[in-house]
Amino acid sequence: MKKLMFVSLMLLGLASYGQTTVQGKVVDENNEPIPGANVLLVGKAEGTTTDFDGNFTFNTDEVPPFRLQFSSIGFSDFITNVTSNNQTLTITLSEANTMLDEIVISASRTPERIFESPVSVERFGLKEIKNTTAESFYGGLQNLKGVDINTNSLTFQSINTRGFATFANNRFLQLVDGMDNTAPGLNFVLGNLVGMSELDVQSVEILPGASSALYGAGAFNGILFMTSKNPFDFQGISAYAKGGVTTQDAAGSNFYKDFGVRAAHAFSDKVAVKANLSVLTGEDWHANSRVDLNNPGADRSNPAYDGLNVYGDEVSTTLDFDAAAGFPSGTVGSATISRTGYDEADLANYNAESVKADFAVHIRPFADDLEVILNSRIGRGTTIYQGANRYAVAGFTMQQHRLEIKNDNFFVRGYIVSENSGDAYDTRFAAINVNRAWKSDTQWFTDYAGAYIPTYLGGIQGAGLSPEEASAQAHIAGRQAADQGRLIPGTPAFESAFNTVINNGDLTTGAKFIDKTKFRHVNGNYNIAHLIDDWADIQIGGSFREYELNSQGTIFTDIDGPIKYNEYGAYLQVQKKFLDDRLKFTGSARYDKNEFFDGFLSPRVSFAYTLGEERNHNLRVSVQQGFRNPTTQDLFIGLNAGRAILVGSAPANLDRDVRTFEVSESGQALIGQSTVELVGRDAYENAYSTASLQAGAPEAVNTPLVQPEEITAFEAGYRGQVGKFTIDLSGYYNSYSNFLANTTTAVPFYGEAGDGGLSLLALQNGDFQVYQTYTNSEADINSYGATVGVDTKLGNFDLGVNYTFAELDIDEGRYPDLRTNFNTPKHKVKASFGNAALFKNFGFNVNYRWSDSYFWEASFADGDIPAYTVLDAQVNYSVPSIKSIFKLGGSNLLGDEYYTAIGTGFIGSIYYLSWTINP
Repeated sequence: MKKLMFVSLMLLGLASYGQTTVQGKVVDENNEPIPGANVLLVGKAEGTTTDFDGNFTFNTDEVPPFRLQFSSIGFSDFITNVTSNNQTLTITLSEANTMLDEIVISASRTPERIFESPVSVERFGLKEIKNTTAESFYGGLQNLKGVDINTNSLTFQSINTRGFATFANNRFLQLVDGMDNTAPGLNFVLGNLVGMSELDVQSVEILPGASSALYGAGAFNGILFMTSKNPFDFQGISAYAKGGVTTQDAAGSNFYKDFGVRAAHAFSDKVAVKANLSVLTGEDWHANSRVDLNNPGADRSNPAYDGLNVYGDEVSTTLDFDAAAGFPSGTVGSATISRTGYDEADLANYNAESVKADFAVHIRPFADDLEVILNSRIGRGTTIYQGANRYAVAGFTMQQHRLEIKNDNFFVRGYIVSENSGDAYDTRFAAINVNRAWKSDTQWFTDYAGAYIPTYLGGIQGAGLSPEEASAQAHIAGRQAADQGRLIPGTPAFESAFNTVINNGDLTTGAKFIDKTKFRHVNGNYNIAHLIDDWADIQIGGSFREYELNSQGTIFTDIDGPIKYNEYGAYLQVQKKFLDDRLKFTGSARYDKNEFFDGFLSPRVSFAYTLGEERNHNLRVSVQQGFRNPTTQDLFIGLNAGRAILVGSAPANLDRDVRTFEVSESGQALIGQSTVELVGRDAYENAYSTASLQAGAPEAVNTPLVQPEEITAFEAGYRGQVGKFTIDLSGYYNSYSNFLANTTTAVPFYGEAGDGGLSLLALQNGDFQVYQTYTNSEADINSYGATVGVDTKLGNFDLGVNYTFAELDIDEGRYPDLRTNFNTPKHKVKASFGNAALFKNFGFNVNYRWSDSYFWEASFADGDIPAYTVLDAQVNYSVPSIKSIFKLGGSNLLGDEYYTAIGTGFIGSIYYLSWTINP
């Protein structure tokens, strides 16, 4: 803390005091204000934006004369001279066909035009929020080129770029006002469930590629930046109200509502505050698939039935009816039997909710660009999350608290992110343990066999049935007898048992998840360009993070108390223009060190060259290396997920996961004990490959401990204006090494794996436990792809079309067991057509999306995703006298239900009407 205070004071001492003030207004050709327009000091990383009424105030230590550049999406840039202090300007921007002059910050941590950004970048600003056809600004991001959204539930959408994504997308980073929005214990972003109100969003920027050179380990496959409105620039009270219906075959039609309010006020030129609140409620998408993926075509008449969205039927065993009855082998036979499960609808509450609130105080102690920000955010959500199982997330909360000091040349930011799982529980374990609370597995299978055997023999001997007919009748009788008195959903007995289970954090008898994990983060950045007369743009920065895992032993191996560990990093970037400012060089390097791994250097080099007499063509190439540290779960998880025990591979974790298992009667005769104790280390050092067991040739394996994943990313692109057409295209090639992967191993209860004797008998007797380990693949994994977007105007109509191609390159024959979770369609096409001013105050927009079929691979389930087409549209009407916009719209207007992952509910349609005041 003392070091942090010293650095802050040192930077404060270097901070410059404003000597020149320029104010004014930015309007369009109809004299309407342009909110959110960028005001940039030419040649320096200093700027501001206009407020809702188009007004701006810009302070700088630069002494006139100098030049200011004004820009906004959909308008041509305008540069004007400032000749004196306290000058007042009125700037009129004319409409343009290009969006390439808009200013972005994320690609280089400094303001620059999209046109000359060294890497691919997408931007979504105030105009796009107004015109989005989706029910929320966050959902509207899926219309950007190269961006995928996987829909987990109504309130949880997962953004992905360039492949390799499940809903737990820990290869993609999301920042809200510079704060990592990742849930600390879950290790991924919960969409905008606990993010930002659309009333407070000034801009969204997406970098669809590796960005480790500037942003560290989390920015591996893409990064999203959400920037909120500053209360000095955007004052007043804003509000919106949305109402409508969601429709789905499984759920019917249900009311959907969303409202929010924002209040901001500057008490002086030194103090301003703002507050936001938004609440969304609705009916989630119901998941009701009863398909048995392991037995295609099977239904509940199959004795081994295991339905996709049916839980509890995963508990199964092979019953040897002859051994149970003392008959000679072959008299009755044997069969695999599963317990009767419960539908997801019986176990999950589909009420979806998202509540977001934040409060901020902004202080400018010298009434210039030096600013101190105190900000707190809290979000609470109820949703369905799909990971290894389907989790009913009820009352999940996440908090972020930030202190930041900044000016145009530096920032120092410290914040804490904490989560509380609330009443979250695992629906699969809820079903399993409700069944067991009523009747133990042993008793249930005993009752099944007790009814099956006489029914089968009676059918054969008394009724003269064939063995198949007799077996079918016997299975019906066996299940009826075993289920006699079973707890029925909706009854008091069921509800009592269910509530007991979901409030119990021991997964051997309960289903509740307890997670109060947090992390603390400090980072800073300083641009020293002003100290060297702007010879080059040079930035230095660094960060430090400490994790504190706290699940009380329900997720992590922290049964004896929270687990802490840390990581840190530092970076340098140099950016310089040559050849009459046509050639732009950007070089970056970052060093990061995690407590458990060797340090890693992430360099990035890019060149961008501007061509043409009018400087309207830009070519760029870049290469960078990046890395991804194993997540908190990769390192310290210790969770029985049913089908396998998940055990993290941090060296300190291997002996923390200790479990006791019962030995079969045959095994007891061999080793003379009824129970054995296994530790997590056994999964890595004393185990067989489960793939080899399935192949009938057991092979002992020694699984290496997990190391950081690495990427080398190559990218080339072109941006330009060709007549009335704006073109933006890029191609990339990513090469991965130490690809983070999971393997499953089988640990024998006795003997040593590979001993050729006792351990093989353990496998034969069923005396083994399956574990999921965390390691790195030796496979050479590459991916490549391209995007192209073309935008133009047809009269006053806006038309845009983009195409994305993505492909995975791996030798599947050599690594048949590797699960990459690429989960990305090879081809995607998106188009938009609209007019923001079809006639006075009236506009409309239409979005079209088509996705190719692809294979979904995740821990919950694998399967093919069919191609789908989605059409969204909206019309809006502005009433300037009351500063209001009314919008009528809908998503998936074609009504063809689709899904983006195996196991989720089908995505239906949403129809809404909204009223936004002072947007």
